[in-house]
Amino acid sequence: MTIIDMFEDRVSKYGDFVLLQEKKDNAYQDTTYKETREKVRRFAAGLLSLRVKEGDRIGLLSEGRNDWLISELAILYVRAVNVPVSYKLEAEADLKFRLEHSGVRFLIVSGTQLHKIRKIAGRLPSLEFVIVLDEPDAYLEKEISKDTVYNMGDDFLMKDSLLLDVLRGRIQPDDIVNIAYTSGTSADPKGVMLTHRNYVANVQQASTLTHIEEKSRTLAILPWDHAFAHTACLYAFIYFGGIIASTQVGATSMESLRNIPKNIQEVKPNIMMCVPALAKSFRKNIESEIRKKGRFVFRLFRTFLHIVYVYNGIGYNQGKGFRMLLKPLVAIFNLIFCKKICNSFGGELHFFIGGGALLDIELQRFFYAIGLPLMQGYGLTEASPIISSNIFKPKKHKLGSSGLVAKGIELVILDEEGTVLPATGRGEIVIRGENVMKGYWKNEKATEAALIDGWLHTGDLGYMDEDGFLYVLGRFKSLLINSDGEKYSPEGIEEAIVENSFYIEQCMLHNNQDPYTMMLVVPNKRAIINTLSRKFKVKPEKDVYYQEAIRLIYDSLDQLKKGILAEQFPARWLPSVLVIAHEPFSDCNECINSTMKMVRDKIVTHYREEMAYAYEPEAKNMFNEMNMENMRKILTM
Repeated sequence: MTIIDMFEDRVSKYGDFVLLQEKKDNAYQDTTYKETREKVRRFAAGLLSLRVKEGDRIGLLSEGRNDWLISELAILYVRAVNVPVSYKLEAEADLKFRLEHSGVRFLIVSGTQLHKIRKIAGRLPSLEFVIVLDEPDAYLEKEISKDTVYNMGDDFLMKDSLLLDVLRGRIQPDDIVNIAYTSGTSADPKGVMLTHRNYVANVQQASTLTHIEEKSRTLAILPWDHAFAHTACLYAFIYFGGIIASTQVGATSMESLRNIPKNIQEVKPNIMMCVPALAKSFRKNIESEIRKKGRFVFRLFRTFLHIVYVYNGIGYNQGKGFRMLLKPLVAIFNLIFCKKICNSFGGELHFFIGGGALLDIELQRFFYAIGLPLMQGYGLTEASPIISSNIFKPKKHKLGSSGLVAKGIELVILDEEGTVLPATGRGEIVIRGENVMKGYWKNEKATEAALIDGWLHTGDLGYMDEDGFLYVLGRFKSLLINSDGEKYSPEGIEEAIVENSFYIEQCMLHNNQDPYTMMLVVPNKRAIINTLSRKFKVKPEKDVYYQEAIRLIYDSLDQLKKGILAEQFPARWLPSVLVIAHEPFSDCNECINSTMKMVRDKIVTHYREEMAYAYEPEAKNMFNEMNMENMRKILTM
């Protein structure tokens, strides 16, 4: 079965159901399955009028909206290949690499992203047309409107509608759907070739983990080019006859983010996809609103929250054994707090599905406690991307795990010699199934390294417990190495520090057979300034001001070392020296990629002075010259 076969089948089954919802003229407007198909065929015919050929690569650069899905399906109808590009990419080099490397002949771009393409269009030798989804002030050379494409499609269908059906009949399950570029956490991004069979198989595999009721609604808040959103949101909801609502695009990225709470109230989603960065943002907003009600109310919330943590256990054992005694207190918590919190998410949200990166267990406990469970899963683009997930109903979930492996996917854990490890053995996660990519576009060397005898080597470190739950610990290839040769993953430690320290915004651990582990720290500027303004009457130009700022970070880490870090990690893995970074990790300095993950090798390069200084004797003094200078830069920038 191909994606187009699946789509046509769902149109015949759910034709009059709503498929897409998009906000226009201050209200969400519905588009049915049948109406979507009609637009897809018109747009596909327009592409044929532009002489798109089978196998042509067509770039798609846009925020999530009806036009995104319609464009992709139209591309697939004419047996071409979609190259989805993240709208979060800002650097010209990043865009140019993807579009030039894939050899796009055509580009479909939204109005808010057009300026990026205009800067590089003259340096893309294979580019012939840019189809603009919104009306610009003026069209430049090679640019045409989407309405023009639709009109050309109407003319084409009147003259030769059979050709479109002939092309559709030639689509094969092994045809490439996407060249989806990875976010590049180590080197140049690789173009993952995903086929029709990869996607359909993965949707079917995912259906063994989560069932979506007909007419269930989701608000697609993640970028639609993101592998997780692409499969779990778009195609899974089509497969089950669901409704996909897009978020309202603002004039800026910040405005778009601010639209999300309002859109949630309007759409009232039943299921939502989430990644750690968004989950943290939601939590901060929830706690901020409760803080506004006064110190007593917030303390009451925190007290009840920890009682509910105990009652919930790790999910599958919720309310069992002695925990039953806490049920009356949980009911009070639900009555006082949870109902209002759930109403702020539309009042009809059953659960989140989490993916994209490691998710701190404390964050999972929080959402589980407030009645909005976050079912963490695991996957990667090369696997289309879903591999495992916790299951909401029936109750098959363990907080802290990445859930059960989907049926139809084989998973083993290998050590460094390639030997299969028994249960609880820690090693590289390796999988096999119909969801595994075809390979990397124009990169045979990388393909051969990742795909060995049909098995995909994920590069991730993990283990399976006795009950078959998968635990992902970090990147197998980014392991830190102690001076004695012991290897360990830094991601869980970093996540725990950032999640639980009020004064640390970002951090990265480093140890490459060095005497000790160092940590590069980006301070939480706002939190530090607020604390210092309340506790100290010292002017910012005084050295003691920056010393106290540094002390806040060190004291915060010391508390974590005695508490949550001591419970989860050996002391020898924890950082002995902290060095303050001269600026935050960001996409501007290429230290954060489009999925908000740290690019570790770029950080090592960009902050090479700080990294080297960490192993100098004077670095052990918290008030060393570099820390003082960089803290001053951070707090005054």
